[in-house]
Order: sequence, then C-alpha cells, then structure tokens
Amino acid sequence: FDRSKFEDQVSSRVNYSSFPDQGRTSLCGPASFFYCLQMDRPDVYKQAAIELWMQGKTKIGTLDITPGDGCKHPKGSFYFSGSERISGLDWITLASLRDSENSIMSYDDIDDEVAGITMWGKITEWFEKSGYVKIYTNVGLGRCSIEDVARLSEYADNGFKVVCLISAGMLFDFGSDDTSSKNHWVVWAGALKNANGKAITKNSPPDEIVNLKLFSWGAVKNQIKLNKNLEYVRKHIFGGVVFKPLN
Repeated sequence: FDRSKFEDQVSSRVNYSSFPDQGRTSLCGPASFFYCLQMDRPDVYKQAAIELWMQGKTKIGTLDITPGDGCKHPKGSFYFSGSERISGLDWITLASLRDSENSIMSYDDIDDEVAGITMWGKITEWFEKSGYVKIYTNVGLGRCSIEDVARLSEYADNGFKVVCLISAGMLFDFGSDDTSSKNHWVVWAGALKNANGKAITKNSPPDEIVNLKLFSWGAVKNQIKLNKNLEYVRKHIFGGVVFKPLN
C-alpha cells in the first residue's frame, strides 16, 4: 500500500493503460463494476479510489462503500512466487466494495473464497445505486440458448454494458482445464463474432467457431479458447445484466 505506487496505479487507470485485476482472489464481481466505472467515468473512479485511500470510505451516487477494519488490515500474503497476487489499488477498491456490501461475512483475507462471491442481484444493486440504468437481464441458474447469447451480443455491439456470468473454463487464460459451473463475472467489449469477424445472430449455426473480446482478469482482449464453437460458448454462459453507459 505504498503511496507513490498507489498514485501510479490510479494514473494508469485514468489513462486506460491498466484495468482492475482481482488476480488470485474471488473479486471478479467488484472488478467488473469498477471496470465499467473506469471506462465510463474515470473521474469518478479516481475520486472513489482516493477517498477510500485517504478516508477509508466513499460514495458513488447512493452506493456507500465503507469497509470494515478487517478489510483495511487484511490477512494473508499479497505475494505469490515473488509477484503481487492483487495490487494495493485493487484491494482498496474491489475488496472494500465487497466487504461493505457483505452483511453475512467480512472480507478480510486475500485467500477468502466464499465471502468474495457475488450474486447477480448484488451486482445489479451496485450498478443501479451508482447511477446506471438496467435495461435488460437474462442472468439466472440455467445456461443460455443461442438466442439469449445473440441478444447479449447485440447489446454489446451497440455500446451497452453487458456484465455476464460465465463458467471461466472457456477462457484461454484459465488454462487447459475446463469448468461447467457458474464461477466468473466478465464484461463484454463487443459482439460475439465468427471467424470472419461477423457478429453472431440467433440463426447462427451451433458449430460456428467464435471469439469474444471481453474484460477479465485485468485484460481486455479476445479471450475464448481457440477453435471453440458457438455451442461450446453458450453452454458456458449463464446470462448477463445490461446497463446503459454512465454519463
């Protein structure tokens, strides 16, 4: 939590040279929220980060972020094999949001998995309290149909914020293993496209190879594993919540 390092990290976010990264924590929900805020209102993002650093609390719209003492003085190591598991800036913002909104368990340990998990109702609440307007949702317990995925794709292609619940096994950075359960929040950065760069539709064939530029783990890039088709991808998507960009 070095001051000069924190200031450099904030500056890189305002300049869009880096993005929120929960690293080896379960803070993908807060990361998705702060990524959208960073992209839409970098001034508000910067103010919130500085107020949390200086005062230990902040307010975005009607969203109060006031972490407990445990979150301000976390347990566990911030380093793994000599590298940061999560930056000071990201702990201050992401963990503070999760802890202040967690009425059941305190988020005060970098290794904590359960207390960091975010359900879609809470994600929606964060966005709406901070001023975002929800226009559509199809997130739920079941996997999406191709038509469901195509609808999310169309919203993303038109500049809306699509915050999506997925099974992280479909992402290249997840590694060679796969997963089938809902376990990760991402933000779409464009339409789901086929190999020719054309956006998929509800009539796209299930065996069509696709890719998707999205935000996850501090990166905004095409992140679907190579040579995966639409049927594979839709089985890993559990829907999303769509918001108008914040002015």
